[in-house]
Amino acid sequence: MLHVHSIEDLSHPALLPYLTIRQDGEQRKRGVFIAEGLKITRRLLESEFSVVSLLLPEAKLEQLRPLIEKRSEEIHAFVGAKPELEKLAGISMYQGVNAVGRIPKSRTLESIPAGDRPRFFVAVDHLTGADNLGTVARNATAFGADALIVGETCCSPWLRKAVRVSMGTIFKIPVIESPCLKTTLQQLRVQGIRTIAAHAHTDRRTLGDVDLRGEVCIVLGSEGDGIRNAVLENCDEHVVVPMANEVDSLNVGSAGSVFCYEVARQRGFHQDSAG
Repeated sequence: MLHVHSIEDLSHPALLPYLTIRQDGEQRKRGVFIAEGLKITRRLLESEFSVVSLLLPEAKLEQLRPLIEKRSEEIHAFVGAKPELEKLAGISMYQGVNAVGRIPKSRTLESIPAGDRPRFFVAVDHLTGADNLGTVARNATAFGADALIVGETCCSPWLRKAVRVSMGTIFKIPVIESPCLKTTLQQLRVQGIRTIAAHAHTDRRTLGDVDLRGEVCIVLGSEGDGIRNAVLENCDEHVVVPMANEVDSLNVGSAGSVFCYEVARQRGFHQDSAG
């Protein structure tokens, strides 16, 4: 059910995430995240995520109303002119549209059962940049990964910037927030899932030489420090993307897209036209 409010009264509790929009830690404590922009808000409304509220101009509300009316939960919409909304939030609002969703419970490995095709996981270690994490989430989703595993030394995948950079694709992929990535990789290996580290500092194997058609987990690390040794030790193979002109590494977003595409290519990737 939709409840529409003007923004004249700032005391409504559902407005608090917008009033503290820069304070990602506060949003995490409340169990919510911020979605920014019309396209990302649309993807949130199309998802199975619980939606708490919207902050937007009336014209944008009317654009989204058909999606809102399909939902069963109570949603508060705070309506005003774009300059008023930006003044309230204290930030420049892209398209004047923001939304608040509830952070879902972390998925588990057991909730991603084997199916008709081999499972494909992407894991990230020590990725502290929200933009990088959002990019990896987008790549993993685009190339058909079954889940994104976020290690304990990473930033939250529900940070405002991570959600924005993912373009809302993070709503389409199961996210496993691992309390110990080393242990999670060990659990994958017990299940017969090969763990493959994207590790530039190796002369062992190049990506084109590796068979990725079986069940695999691609492990990506931070741009500065790479994958921690304790995590590398629990990877079955260390694999590098061959590069020319004495370039010794790619940023994690580029490396992740190359690895994810190669997995999809070897499995007979076919583009899904759904947006």
